[in-house]
Amino acid sequence: MILNAMDDLKISKKKPSYPINSKLHNYLQDYNRNIRLPIFYEDLLRFQGSVVVYDKNDEDTLWIRVYYNEFEREEIDLSLKRVYSILISDGNESIFKYLSVDAIDFCTFGNSKPFRVKIRNILNDNYTYFYVKKADASRVYGLEFEHMLSPYNLNFLVYKNTLIEEHIAGIPGDEFIKNMLPECTASEKSQIAKEFVKFNERCMIRLLGDMRSYNYVIVPTHDFDHVVFKIRAIDFDQQSYEGKFNVYRPQFFKENFKMVELVREKIQKESIEQYKIEERSIVARRMISYHDRIVELLDCMQDDTISIPEHIKLLREQIYDYTLDIEFKKSKTMGDIMKNALAFVKRNYQGMNMKNFF
Repeated sequence: MILNAMDDLKISKKKPSYPINSKLHNYLQDYNRNIRLPIFYEDLLRFQGSVVVYDKNDEDTLWIRVYYNEFEREEIDLSLKRVYSILISDGNESIFKYLSVDAIDFCTFGNSKPFRVKIRNILNDNYTYFYVKKADASRVYGLEFEHMLSPYNLNFLVYKNTLIEEHIAGIPGDEFIKNMLPECTASEKSQIAKEFVKFNERCMIRLLGDMRSYNYVIVPTHDFDHVVFKIRAIDFDQQSYEGKFNVYRPQFFKENFKMVELVREKIQKESIEQYKIEERSIVARRMISYHDRIVELLDCMQDDTISIPEHIKLLREQIYDYTLDIEFKKSKTMGDIMKNALAFVKRNYQGMNMKNFF
């Protein structure tokens, strides 16, 4: 299949937030994702006022900087420093005197409505971010699959109804496409096109939906004689929720049209197939490495409710049409579909490997 664009996909604007059930809670505890935290998402909602946050071009970022009364701010600052220490270090309080909570921003756009916390080291002015969100089972599954099946490790914590996520650094995809892509060299554009093909394949395999350009980042890394570009997802709310199969394929969103054009311009059909096979092989090898953990997570997901029956029915039919694998027809939950999707990739990878011995 060659990448192609189409009319913009319509996805659910009001995806419900699904609670963390006891089985998933136990899984998170087993893998040190569930740790008692000193602050809840609801605590940060008690802000007294806010101002709009603008970017360097004086455009609205859709974030607001929130303020708390003096008494609550002192308590919140201390709790956020504790969260930072638990997330990044060993929970040691000795570092608190070197930390400053410079800003707490709230985003009213999207499903998760996160808080973004800026923590600065007052000794050297280095700073980093982390996010406080309402825990959603869909997102937790998405984060765990990203951690295991992508090339990137993710650091996050869950406690009751609160989710803490480490910041994923990179240039927002929409900003990169608009302002930086036109300035890239021919070889850089070719490399970016290759990465988009692989990113597209990875999202489809692991059923991560809604990868519009503002839901992923471009990460440039300077090698000794050139710049290497990687693409990383940063939003995991639409893990295995939607019924339309194309929602899990970034190529079909109008926001990614420039990337699709780049693929058409820079990558031949044969190379597209090669890169897709490479990505499937990488995902399959990671599945083998994380076998027991993935089995446990899929077991949680199969018994969980993270979508609606209409979406499950539509997705299993559309994936069956794509793969002709009868196992998808038997799927009763999104966890079943996910299990069958990963099994399909692994089975085909192992089948291809066995052919190499004959």
